[in-house]
Amino acid sequence: MTIETDAPDDVVDPGPLTTGSRTTAVLGVLALVSLAVLALFGLVLSPADANQGEAVRILYVHVPSATAAYIGCFLTTVGSIVYLWRRSRWWELVAFAGAEVATLFTVITLVTGMLWGRPTWGVFWVWDARLTSTAMLLLLLLGYLAVRRLSADYEVRATRAAIVGLLLVPNVIIVRQSVQWWRTLHQKPTLFSDGLGSRIEGLMLFSLFTGFIAIGLVFLWLLIHRFRVAWLAEQVAEEGLEAAIAERRAEGVTS
Repeated sequence: MTIETDAPDDVVDPGPLTTGSRTTAVLGVLALVSLAVLALFGLVLSPADANQGEAVRILYVHVPSATAAYIGCFLTTVGSIVYLWRRSRWWELVAFAGAEVATLFTVITLVTGMLWGRPTWGVFWVWDARLTSTAMLLLLLLGYLAVRRLSADYEVRATRAAIVGLLLVPNVIIVRQSVQWWRTLHQKPTLFSDGLGSRIEGLMLFSLFTGFIAIGLVFLWLLIHRFRVAWLAEQVAEEGLEAAIAERRAEGVTS
């Protein structure tokens, strides 16, 4: 199935025929298995941290979820750039799917961060540089999705949403560097740090990498399915519009 856009260079975007495939089925099974392994190591086998105690287990979901949110934002910004450049519907829907999945993982990041902050800082929320910039990222994502769902012509709402999508990666950079640029309660990077932050090793490190694998597989599964659903929804909307135009033309001929 293909859709021909009215782009000046006659871009043709191939699209899916169904919401699932054999590949997504395999991905789903791998995601479930990896989540079970994460639960085993994160909740049972991995020891408590000397400073954070049992709260460290939250980080096995919190850190990978934040990374997944960043990747989703990156896809949205890249997809927005390509759409504005070539009017590719395929890339616009990649951007849309990336934004929806990134929104989910940004919410998970904020919620798990608040759950970690309560026993560590004594409060669920502080107007910390990392927390505030992450909240701003969530607002940008929600703004993108709101503009994308405006009751307007596809080209109009897609273009407006793409402009908002351009702002996501710059905000991700601010979130990522906030602990370096400003004084913050949030701990320094644990992985790939400069030696000044806390270190993680042993079963705790293995549990964290298991979290990256599990969350990564879930992210990929959700992204593919959301793209397929969005593509098929646009197909239905386009066919409905064409049917309505044909009906009106037929009415004009008969009258």
